[in-house]
Amino acid sequence: MANENNQPVVNAVGLTKIFRDFWGRPKAKAVMDIDFNVYPGEVIGLLGPNGSGKSTTVKMLLGLLYPTAGTLSVLGRSPRAVETKLEIGYLPEESYLYKYLTASETLDFFGALFGLSAAERKLRTEQLLDMVGLSHARRRRVGEFSKGMARRIGLAQAMINDPALLILDEPTSGLDPLGCKEVKDLILHLKKRGKTVIVTSHMLSDVEDICDRVMIMYGGKIRAEGTLKELLTITDSSRITTPVLSPEITAKVLKILRENFGSEEEFRVDHPRKSLEEFFLDVINQARHDSVETAGVVSGGNIASYLNDDKDTVLSALTQNEETVEEKEPFPDPGEVSRAEAAVEARLEKLTEEEKPVEPEVSKKDELAAEKLAEANDKLKDLLSGK
Repeated sequence: MANENNQPVVNAVGLTKIFRDFWGRPKAKAVMDIDFNVYPGEVIGLLGPNGSGKSTTVKMLLGLLYPTAGTLSVLGRSPRAVETKLEIGYLPEESYLYKYLTASETLDFFGALFGLSAAERKLRTEQLLDMVGLSHARRRRVGEFSKGMARRIGLAQAMINDPALLILDEPTSGLDPLGCKEVKDLILHLKKRGKTVIVTSHMLSDVEDICDRVMIMYGGKIRAEGTLKELLTITDSSRITTPVLSPEITAKVLKILRENFGSEEEFRVDHPRKSLEEFFLDVINQARHDSVETAGVVSGGNIASYLNDDKDTVLSALTQNEETVEEKEPFPDPGEVSRAEAAVEARLEKLTEEEKPVEPEVSKKDELAAEKLAEANDKLKDLLSGK
């Protein structure tokens, strides 16, 4: 849990956003006078049904929307400051990627936007692709990816700049249970590193697994806020978990409870249950242990080393890469053409002749028809001109 004496990563006071129509009249009150803080090292769940104000709040945190009223600071600065944006990683609900770029080219492109050197981009690209389980698809164009694969590459691009604040909108959407588990493990690892993570999700079980605190919004206001222990603990009942009891001991325990409380209906004896996710992962892990092959998405690898605290290892690997990677700018200057257009053009130039679209062959029948049409047009012109 974060220490509240720390400077908050996010500080919102009286935050309000009202959308207006053409005439300036209030059209929708999306966020209404909310106050909240997010501290370093916290994982916060921002929850609520559709239309509750979550997305508007996130867009204000990213500097994409300007508040109607109130104050908002992110990492001690305005969310619109370029310095702030350099320290934020964002995974939108839908990953909008350039479909003609490969997985490697996609991460290299986003790394270039953050000003990373060619060697550093190559190193982080390799580590991130391994971490999200897409090393085998590094040369595939992202336009061919399934939704689950697109979410994985989207998560990788959100971390290419090693952000201090990570905002994840429905991070497990489209992922299989194995991918969900890997994403949750990654978030918990980033928390240990002191990173701050804000998660919006409709998958409440995922939020319960990873979040320190949750904020539940409805109608543009925060209706409940607190730690999971504070919000979820049922204080008017107790649970006792023991090793397996024999029927004799169970009868004795129930007898003691009934003598003290006097009501049989208040007591229940059953066995603890695994969650379906735990059982699913046990089955998959057993299959892996038995070396069962699969043609689907493989498990992700280790956490990217630059996301760990071992800075010496990162610097050593970066130095080695600098010796093998040519230090050249893969994109033209901003004044000539946008980076996105240049990347797409570069990819199109690499296409083989088989991949490039070819002009359809014109049959002899079509050629004769075209000639007759041209002759008819000429005769019509002669008639109109009086020849």
